[in-house]
Amino acid sequence: MSIPTFPAIPSFPECNHPVVKGLTHYSDQDLLTLFQRYPDSGQYFTAIFCRYSPMVYTLIRHSARSPVQADYLFANTWRHIFHELGGVDLRGGSGESEAGMTLQSWLINVTAICINRAELPPVEAIQYKLEAAPPPLWCYIERALDQMPPVLRLIVLMAQTFNWSETRISAYLRAEGEAMSPAEVRAQIQEGYRLLEATLPEDVRTIYLEGNARSGLGFSSASVETGVE
Repeated sequence: MSIPTFPAIPSFPECNHPVVKGLTHYSDQDLLTLFQRYPDSGQYFTAIFCRYSPMVYTLIRHSARSPVQADYLFANTWRHIFHELGGVDLRGGSGESEAGMTLQSWLINVTAICINRAELPPVEAIQYKLEAAPPPLWCYIERALDQMPPVLRLIVLMAQTFNWSETRISAYLRAEGEAMSPAEVRAQIQEGYRLLEATLPEDVRTIYLEGNARSGLGFSSASVETGVE
C-alpha cells in the first residue's frame, strides 16, 4: 500500500494583503477581542487564520489519509473555529476548558476535537478545493447565504453546488409549487450573486474579491457538508 504524498503546508495570498499585514502587530488577545467586538468585519478572523493556519494544517495532515481529505478537514475545522470563537473568553475563562488557555492552546484543543470527531467522506465524494475557497472566505460566504431569502438561496445552491441548469432548476421549483421560467431562474441566479457579494463584509470583499476573478465567489467549491460537529 503506497503512502500518500502530502504537499507542503499551503500558502494563502490573503496573508500578504495590506489589510491583513496591517494587523500583524496585534496580539492574539487583541485580534480575538476585535473579532468579537466587530462581527461585521472579516479582517480579524482572517488575521487569526493566517497566523495559525500552518499549525492547524500540520496537525491535520498527520491524521488524514489523503491530501484531499486533509484540505476538507482543515476547512471544516476553521469553520468550526469561526462559529465557536465568538463565545471564547480566554481572559476570564468562562468555562473550565478555557481557564488559563492561550489562543494557540485553544486552537490546538479545538483542532484535536475536530480530528477525533471527523467522519471524512471518501476522496471521490469531496468537491472542496482549498485554493478556490479559503476557509475565511467560505465562512463569510456561508453567513451571507444564511441571510438571503430562502428561495433565492436555494436557486444559488442548486446552480453552484449541484451545477443544475436553469431548465432543471425551473422544473424543480415548479414541482415544489414555485412557478419560474428558465429565464427568470437565470435572472435570479445573477441577483443571488449580486446580493451574496453585497452581503459580504466590505473588508472581505477587499481582501478576496478586488482584482480577483473568482468564479461564483469560490462558492461552488465551498459548499461542502460539515462532518466534524
